Amino acid sequence: MKKRILWCILCACLVSTSLFAQEPALLSRVHDTEACRKWVDGQMEKMTLKQKVGQLFIYTLQPVTNQYSKNVLRKMVDDYGVGGLLFTGGELRKQVQMTNYAQAHASVPLMVTFDGEWGLGMRLKDTSSFPYNRVLGCIQNDSLLYEYGKEVARQCRLIGVQINFAPVADVDNNPNNPVINFRSFGSDPKRVAEKVAAYVKGLEENGVMAVCKHFPGHGDTEIDSHNALPELNFDRARLDSIELYPFKKAIEAGIGGVMVGHLHAPSLGEGPASISQEVIMHTLIDELCFHGLVVTDALEMKGIAGHDDVCARALIAGNDVVLSPRNLKKEIDGVMSALKKGRLSEADIDRKCRKVLSFKYALGLSSWKKVEEEGLAEKLVTPELLSLQQELSKAAVTVLKDSSSLVPLDLSVSGTVLLSVSSSLSEAYPFYHQLKQTFPVGWLHANVDSLDAVEARLRPTQRVLVALHSDKVEPYAALLEKLAKDKPLALICFGDMKMLEKIPEVVRHASTVILAHSDEKFVQRHVADLFLDNAYADGRLSIPLSGLFKAGDGLTVDPEAPRQYSPEDVGMNASILSQIDSIAEEGIRLKAYPGCHVMILREGLPVYNKCFGSYTYEGKEAVKENSLYDLASLTKVTATLLAVMKLYDEGKFGLTDRVADYLPILKKTDKSRITVQDLLFHESGLPAYWPFYEKAVDMKSCKGGLFRKKPDKNHTLKLAENVYACNDFRYNPEWVSHVPSAEYPLQVADSLFLRSDFSKNIVEQIVKLPLKGKSYRYSCLNFMLLKEMVEKIAGMPMDVYLDSVFYAPMGLRHTAFLPLRKFPKEQIVPSVETDFLRGGKLQGFVQDEAAAFMGGVSGNAGLFSTTQDVARIAQMWLDKGICGDRRYLSRATCELFTTLKSRDSRRGLGFDKPDAEHTDNSPCSPEAPASVFGHTGFTGTCVWTDPDNELIFVFLSNRTYPSVYEPNNLVRYNIRTRMQQVMYQSILH
Repeated sequence: MKKRILWCILCACLVSTSLFAQEPALLSRVHDTEACRKWVDGQMEKMTLKQKVGQLFIYTLQPVTNQYSKNVLRKMVDDYGVGGLLFTGGELRKQVQMTNYAQAHASVPLMVTFDGEWGLGMRLKDTSSFPYNRVLGCIQNDSLLYEYGKEVARQCRLIGVQINFAPVADVDNNPNNPVINFRSFGSDPKRVAEKVAAYVKGLEENGVMAVCKHFPGHGDTEIDSHNALPELNFDRARLDSIELYPFKKAIEAGIGGVMVGHLHAPSLGEGPASISQEVIMHTLIDELCFHGLVVTDALEMKGIAGHDDVCARALIAGNDVVLSPRNLKKEIDGVMSALKKGRLSEADIDRKCRKVLSFKYALGLSSWKKVEEEGLAEKLVTPELLSLQQELSKAAVTVLKDSSSLVPLDLSVSGTVLLSVSSSLSEAYPFYHQLKQTFPVGWLHANVDSLDAVEARLRPTQRVLVALHSDKVEPYAALLEKLAKDKPLALICFGDMKMLEKIPEVVRHASTVILAHSDEKFVQRHVADLFLDNAYADGRLSIPLSGLFKAGDGLTVDPEAPRQYSPEDVGMNASILSQIDSIAEEGIRLKAYPGCHVMILREGLPVYNKCFGSYTYEGKEAVKENSLYDLASLTKVTATLLAVMKLYDEGKFGLTDRVADYLPILKKTDKSRITVQDLLFHESGLPAYWPFYEKAVDMKSCKGGLFRKKPDKNHTLKLAENVYACNDFRYNPEWVSHVPSAEYPLQVADSLFLRSDFSKNIVEQIVKLPLKGKSYRYSCLNFMLLKEMVEKIAGMPMDVYLDSVFYAPMGLRHTAFLPLRKFPKEQIVPSVETDFLRGGKLQGFVQDEAAAFMGGVSGNAGLFSTTQDVARIAQMWLDKGICGDRRYLSRATCELFTTLKSRDSRRGLGFDKPDAEHTDNSPCSPEAPASVFGHTGFTGTCVWTDPDNELIFVFLSNRTYPSVYEPNNLVRYNIRTRMQQVMYQSILH
């Protein structure tokens, strides 16, 4: 009732027959209703009846700035007192000039309207366009439609426009419709309504009035109302459920305007809807409770133009505003004649005029300001606009099917070729280039004159990606169908979705079909990223594609979504396996780690793959599928050992070779007789640990030394039992800087940089360290020396070698040393909240101090990865050196390194193994057979590979967060081994 009173105050004579009418949102946002009433009264008092009639007309003209056009415009404004203008297509600058000219000469401010269904670019040259509604109809996130409306409103206000004749609320349910089709959001009335409402709110909440069209619905017609009068021969129930539904929802959303189309709907009323009282007064206003502005479609259209006194009839029928009459003078005279004859009353005109003026006030026209031409083009094109255009296009990408799981591609499988159907190679290059950066892909350009040669080239390939950039696809149909029947084929449509209907058999046989809708460079790159498991897509088809797909079809591709198979498929009990969930959650409650990711593979298939918790105990960032963890000592086997195995495989050294033969710095030292096998078994005699970083600390700044056994005023940071660190110390400027430079390029923390040769100093320190006998002693120093040996033999940095030989060809896209060079910090799980040595949070910087001061690339630690990538490496070991269709290591090398065990410890050649004799100290569960091999990491990580049961267990966590020196509850409560135990218990015998 309060809204009813507000409406009456705001628009004095706007009376509704319904107490439940939805008040237009624009009017409800007018705060000073008294000021509005006074302004409307003031305008009404100074107008004659004819001028009030003029306020109900919108005149259409071209934005031409010659004197003749200005004279015509003055006549429309001065003599006829038109209420608004609609400019047809033209130039931005000229429209703005004519807008300013018209407003400057108007006694009552003009409503400047615009027909911008897909943005200003629909009518104005050199302005921005957005995707068509049919494409936007594929988007699932309707908040983007709100942002779209908001941006269009911003642009309209900048050019002096108050009303946009959009959105189209018609339902696209007739493929033979000649005029609506791509202008509609789709064929599902509910989805159309949701998008209409979102766009309307975005537009109107930002100061521009929306006018949805074409009431009562122009979608299911086969005649263009520009040329003739279409008919809607449907009963009322059908109209209510389809055609009228989006308009109902737009009205509920508070839309300011509805445009009535030139349509004949016999079940609603006789004659064209735009001049039918039954349609407008009875259906739109009384039944649907609409009390905004009712606007006719353009009255110059052939669907209505043959009717005499069409404007008078339109106003009598209930329209408030008439748009684009053919002869303005004649039509105004016709309205005045209708007044004289009593067909219209002066009260009718007053009521309509007050409504128009009230909206003018709500749209800010009571204090109109001149549109600034200076810098307007720059103001229209902002980074936010460009970002939104890209967001909308990317969100509309739709994966219609993927029967062979080509999205994402298994990057370890070679023999992939891209076939581009395009007018030129340059047009298709962005898609190819984005793919080529990550994995080797061949590229062919389709040519009608050489189809046989194309077929011959594609015959031996494993997979084919077909990129359609041209709609002239029929000549290629036979070839593509033959290819699709023979091998996995992905069809990517970089154009209108209707293109697919031209090649139905190709679509039916293709393994994968993707609608990209556009071949803009950023869209091509985005679709490539879908194949590379680096992008998200959840588009759903907005209309049916005849005989191929239904409206609503589409798959969600989420690189963060865990993938897994049914455990029963590989002889495991899913119910038992699910008990791992409670163990993982228990670990979080016990503060063993803030979050973790657990993956189990059997026979190469992921049967358990779940993320738990968050990056920190505050829980702001949830652990996801592609969250990167600091692997700590898992680096030893997933990096250094891989390189060692490869070089051994190539005969570059033997296990009994002396390391000094490859690292001359060890010659003539007590380490000259250490063998490669000694390092791998941890039987070199090197100490377990050494604080290499002390060289980088100004020890004079540490009163009482860097560490003490008991706390005092200078040593309050507890690192372990009886170990307290200095509160405040300085770094040695010889080695450390707080700003990067050519001399200090190695970043070890957010504001800490090392001299480039500090790693050399560490090696020199290792050389000088005394040996402690050659019995088993686990030591990171062994693998630090192995890394130096690898680099000497390979002739390149170890990280570069690994990336070229293993990581890139195996498709390990989320595995890297120095991860901040490749990944955003937000994707990397922090390992420490406040590091005593480097200060601040360690997120993207390796936690291990030795590896950090080696520059982030070390043999003992430094690698960051995900469970999926670690599992792929383990699967390669399990498959005796094969990943995908490529061999990376020989079978003999894999069997040697994964089976050979030290006589003096549980250790294998670089790998850790179960301890069958001392099960309480074993890193694995008691059920693990002796054949198991893998490793653990200090930050709370592990990988275990079981060749007997074809099992892989990967656990990644950041148990060191917030502090390395907290109790190790991960080990204390046997979290990992209990999970392994459940894994073995789930095996069906």
